[in-house]
Amino acid sequence: MEYTQLGRTGLKVSRLVLGTMNFGPQTDEADSHAIMDAALDAGVNFFDTANVYGWGENKGRTEEIIGGWFAKGGGRRDKTVLATKVYGNMGADGAPWPNDDKLSALNIRRAAEASLKRLGTDHIDVYQFHHIDRATPWEEIWQAIDVLVQQGKVLYAGSSNFSGWGIAKANEAAARRHSLGLVSEQCLYNLVERRAEMEVIPAAQEYGLGVIPWSPLHGGLLGGALRKEREGGGSRSTSGRSADSLKDSALREQVQRYEDAVDKAGLQPGDVALAWLLGRPGVTGPIVGPRTREQLDSALRAVELELPAELLAELDEIFPGPGPSPEAFAW
Repeated sequence: MEYTQLGRTGLKVSRLVLGTMNFGPQTDEADSHAIMDAALDAGVNFFDTANVYGWGENKGRTEEIIGGWFAKGGGRRDKTVLATKVYGNMGADGAPWPNDDKLSALNIRRAAEASLKRLGTDHIDVYQFHHIDRATPWEEIWQAIDVLVQQGKVLYAGSSNFSGWGIAKANEAAARRHSLGLVSEQCLYNLVERRAEMEVIPAAQEYGLGVIPWSPLHGGLLGGALRKEREGGGSRSTSGRSADSLKDSALREQVQRYEDAVDKAGLQPGDVALAWLLGRPGVTGPIVGPRTREQLDSALRAVELELPAELLAELDEIFPGPGPSPEAFAW
């Protein structure tokens, strides 16, 4: 496994991030523990979760599964850089109570304590804001985080799904308080969805944030979706936002060109999509969210994969990025 520092910090993290969103909803506790053991054995030390994972009536279940894994001992917690998130409503479905979500000082305090309890740990290494809260001033947010840092319950703060302007606003407010500010941004970024290159990634680089792409295979679209469709595995080839993507004939043609190029190079589509992200400027490491041990093993191959220059050029031709702002939209 290769390691890098998370943004401008001294914290060393693996270049693959283990995403745990499937733990509970898709993968039972025993298999989730086996995947985490395998990831740690392979050198993956950066685990990502969120307080709402588990979803529906089971919100928080994923953190509980991770907490159960930590409780097994063997240095599991000490070896893991743990990232979780705050923002989503943790109240009962259908009857959310005021202050059960977003980034008020009250909810940050309550949510952090609840996550610590579910995770069975005394601190969160990277506490991430799952979304921007336009109603809460940054002075209030940073005051709450500073208290958690002083108490030793949080070490670093990160963002998720922020705009470039949001990153700048957050870190300028932190600077006025002489606080460290955001050290990472978790954003949607992959070959199909490259809009983060316009402003989010440049802002992250300017302010020293590590970029942690989520959905690196765009819901399975870049994992050989058309080949799986032909082989009869179409129902599992895509998920979430990409479930209907292949109905778009233009995108379908792009994906076919992508799979043809990858086949010509003698590589696997999912490996190439991850390796491409690992080579992008500012990227710390993509989040891989395996449902099975086999999917984890597949993702691990990408760390050692160096894509040939001709394939990189072809990928840019198939999936051209927008370029930075303002050139992306001004001319």
